Amino acid sequence: MQEHNENVIEQAASQPVEEKGNSEVSSDSASDGGATLSPSAGKQSCSACSDTSYVYALGKVETRISSLSVEKEFAQVIARTNTEGMTDKQALHAVLSDPQNRYLVREVCWVLTVEGLETYILQPNDPNDYTMLVEAVRPVSGRGDVDIVIGKRGPIASPNLCNGLMVPVVTIDQVYSFDSDALVKSIPRPKGMKVEQFEASALDLFDRIMQMADNAGTTDEHRALNYLVVRYDAIYAKVAEAHERNFALTGVDVRASRLSNTRRIVQVIFSFTDRKTDVIEKFFVRVDITEKFPFLVTKLSPYYDR
Repeated sequence: MQEHNENVIEQAASQPVEEKGNSEVSSDSASDGGATLSPSAGKQSCSACSDTSYVYALGKVETRISSLSVEKEFAQVIARTNTEGMTDKQALHAVLSDPQNRYLVREVCWVLTVEGLETYILQPNDPNDYTMLVEAVRPVSGRGDVDIVIGKRGPIASPNLCNGLMVPVVTIDQVYSFDSDALVKSIPRPKGMKVEQFEASALDLFDRIMQMADNAGTTDEHRALNYLVVRYDAIYAKVAEAHERNFALTGVDVRASRLSNTRRIVQVIFSFTDRKTDVIEKFFVRVDITEKFPFLVTKLSPYYDR
């Protein structure tokens, strides 16, 4: 796990969080109508919001050859580089990480794949940001490799930008790379809980969010969920504690909050069902997703339907 990822999971102590006890009840539940948030929910009430489409996506950063001439140039560079005994991915990493080949870093196409699908073409906001993309290309791939891409979504790419690949272009501001197993191991474990039990519950939650249908990290719902799964460790502890009490995680819903006025705020509700009695318990957090960087508004608290 790379050094900068030591802070991927954090409590966001410097963020504006309402300090309330565990007895807090959601004041939004009486009027939200129980409707699951749609991608455009909350926008009409947010007069300060722009039409900018922000991206907070989880996937894998990969390279693509942008044209025939770049392909030929790449082949020549690899031919004069000592790549004996290397896999293709190791050879690619060796070439791109060599400062002498910086020009090739700018010539190849950088793509974010989500669940194996080419989802975005990535373009740095600053030329120095290419370093983040190079670091995301690992010489040895692992099952748990994940890249977080934060930026702004632009138009669909023209056919000549990336060898015919026509997906939205994202101007990136930040890229974090980590391993999901290492991420889970870095999360504080509830006192008295076995390591194996906690890690199994945490990985189950992480995989569930990652595999949500069409989670491209652009809707309010998905940006909030992706933010929480990598930045708020309390949800992992709550899921593990629920499993220990024989409760199953049966729902993760995102709804517009009544606090959405000049800002877009959503509440993320986690539903747990007792495997024996079918009794349901719910907990929620509020997340502000108005701008590029989501942040926590209310810590994890009990939620009651009215």
